[in-house]
Amino acid sequence: MKKNIIKLSLDRNVNYRIEIQGKLDNIWTEWYGKSNFIFRNVRKDLSVTIIKGKFDQAALHSLLRRLYSVGIPIISIICTDIKEKDDKENENE
Repeated sequence: MKKNIIKLSLDRNVNYRIEIQGKLDNIWTEWYGKSNFIFRNVRKDLSVTIIKGKFDQAALHSLLRRLYSVGIPIISIICTDIKEKDDKENENE
């Protein structure tokens, strides 16, 4: 069974899940108000912010540049709209 595969383009908004180290100030939620910010403590000495939202490529690059410019380490970036074919089908190709 095939799952939907979304083709990315530069101007199409798609859902991303971005994990960064640390907790962002409230000003970030004002800048990216349509995004969902989740804060959690992974360990006593490590907190993580998860940003979930729809971004086109320009907005995503803008967010990443802003994080980089203030020295915030990025843990992961996942496009949650892309779904791959089943593993069984991938083996057959």
